[in-house]
Amino acid sequence: MPKKLLLLPPLSASAAFRLPRPRPAARLAMNAARTGYRVFSANSTAACTELAKRITERLGAELGKSAVYQETNGETRVEIKESVRGQDIFIIQTIPRDIDYSPPGALHHRCCPPLEVFITLSRNSAPCSCNIAAGEFKLPTFQLAAERLTTVPPGLLALPLPPKSFLVMAAKWKVRDVNTAVMELLIMAYALKTACARNIIGVIPYFPYSKQSKMRKRGSIVCKLLASMLAKAGLTHIITMDLHQKEIQGFFSFPVDNLRASPFLLQYIQEEIPNYRNAVIVAKSPDAAKRAQSYAERLRLGLAVIHGEAQCTELDMDDGRHSPPMVRNATVHPGLELPLMMAKEKPPITVVGDVGGRIAIIVDDIIDDVESFVAAAEILKERGAYKIYVMATHGILSAEAPRLIEESSVDEVVVTNTVPHEVQKLQCPKIKTVDISLILSEAIRRIHNGESMSYLFRNITVDD
Repeated sequence: MPKKLLLLPPLSASAAFRLPRPRPAARLAMNAARTGYRVFSANSTAACTELAKRITERLGAELGKSAVYQETNGETRVEIKESVRGQDIFIIQTIPRDIDYSPPGALHHRCCPPLEVFITLSRNSAPCSCNIAAGEFKLPTFQLAAERLTTVPPGLLALPLPPKSFLVMAAKWKVRDVNTAVMELLIMAYALKTACARNIIGVIPYFPYSKQSKMRKRGSIVCKLLASMLAKAGLTHIITMDLHQKEIQGFFSFPVDNLRASPFLLQYIQEEIPNYRNAVIVAKSPDAAKRAQSYAERLRLGLAVIHGEAQCTELDMDDGRHSPPMVRNATVHPGLELPLMMAKEKPPITVVGDVGGRIAIIVDDIIDDVESFVAAAEILKERGAYKIYVMATHGILSAEAPRLIEESSVDEVVVTNTVPHEVQKLQCPKIKTVDISLILSEAIRRIHNGESMSYLFRNITVDD
């Protein structure tokens, strides 16, 4: 049977010389090849841009040009200084620790950069503004460690460099806190979205409000609220590290890569702790037992758990099921008899496991208030441990943590640089830092190139 021929209409002169239109897949590939990527820091302070600079150096890229500052009325302003149209944008935001305010006349005040101090000097009673570098400052008479002067009103005596001791009559501290850092991230993400960025990926090594991921009485799940705010601001992806609860990833409507710092901490144990084969991994509470077990299994070491009445964990807090409270003289249906719930009572402090004559390594994800770690170190000393290390991913080290660590039985505290803590290291030489910029830069490279992220999770367990 002869084949049928399909007759096409004759081509016009213009159509005869027209190039064939590329297929949709080819157009997408061409667009993906043309797009680049930029790395921005969500704040402009030296202490918080250090991690961003380390990441860009490993990537062989330059840090994006932007300006993030606080106006005189306290509002945050973000300005993008270059074009980002059609590019993959990575925003690196580190969360600063809170700083306790000590009024003039206090015995001492420990502070952390960035810090702007308005001081009234008794020598001329004239206010001036300066940037404080770091360290411990004595009040009311202290050595003013000024890095450079900023905004000295005309006609006033400028502070000489190096400065001298002055009597402080009044002082006002302006400090970046966690809420300011969140607003910086949100505003920058929205500014990049408005500037037609292709993808906006947030690199948040320590995710704030991660401890508020469960309902407590009449509280709220603030972590879920923050996830919704980030999505609304324009973020399309997040890279973070060691979330306090793994379930937090379910709060987001876009992908979340929860990287682990355990390979770097394990490497530190093997290379920097002498005779680590004689060590035992310790969980300071039953909540941290799974993490400690994961470390112990990979290092082929023993495991110990501290359990007792001195430990106050999140599991001991009341949750939303206790709301509303019971009302006295409330009428109860005669056929309804609920069983009485016995109150929790913890046994005396015990250490499950042998630590006598061993090196004790306490592992956790966050070191914030160090009282529980100091108490655990005292118990381990009593049980015969001759050297005590504390290892965690996020070293927030709030309040008087450096002083308490320095005065405790802890020999060394090892944390990563997910949170800036250079001032704490100056105050306490026991604090050591492990750099995790390598895995963050590799995650950025793989996400931009569309490569698999599974390589970064080799030999990683869920309990890490």
